[in-house]
Amino acid sequence: MGSPRDHKPLAEQVEELLAAGGPLPIVAAGHPVLRSGAEPFDGQLGPALLARFVEALRVTMHAAPGVGLAAPQVGVELRIAVIEDPAPVPEEVRVVRGRVPQPFRVLVNPSYEAVGTERAAFFEGCLSVPGWQAVVARHARVRLRALDEHGAAVDEEFTGWPARIVQHETDHLDGTLYLDRAELRSLSSNEAVAARWAQPTPERAARELGFTLPD
Repeated sequence: MGSPRDHKPLAEQVEELLAAGGPLPIVAAGHPVLRSGAEPFDGQLGPALLARFVEALRVTMHAAPGVGLAAPQVGVELRIAVIEDPAPVPEEVRVVRGRVPQPFRVLVNPSYEAVGTERAAFFEGCLSVPGWQAVVARHARVRLRALDEHGAAVDEEFTGWPARIVQHETDHLDGTLYLDRAELRSLSSNEAVAARWAQPTPERAARELGFTLPD
């Protein structure tokens, strides 16, 4: 695809993407589409095309694999994201991070706001920044407002890891990458995270890499 400002109609862009079949190519950091902010969905894709696009996002997310994917990550400037997390983690990690299974969801025109002041900091990665992770402090509880793929209103609170996923994917739609919110001294390769920082919390990483975790 060309520059995100070389606008073909969005429906035409999506049809071209889907024509290749299979998982969609994921756009990497450095592409302007990840920084331009997405257009609110207002029927630019008809119901059948929207359903096909949502299914392609689901297939791409699973193939990556990831627990969320936003439309700009496949080059489409629409405020649409998908999330799903089977949460295949040890019990110790589940308890500390609040990582519980999340069913497949489609978020159309999502926005979130913090509920309370508590924040939690953990290593986080992104399919558009492959190979790297960094510690990000995020709201521990958020209220999500959105529509689903059928136009029904969503108004729900999320806590723990699901709240992190909601924030991460909604941020994509505003042109924000997790690195914008990260403690950059924590930036580590996936290999380093696996070898050194696989503990349920990033406290050891903070001590050894020299950064401060939020209270």
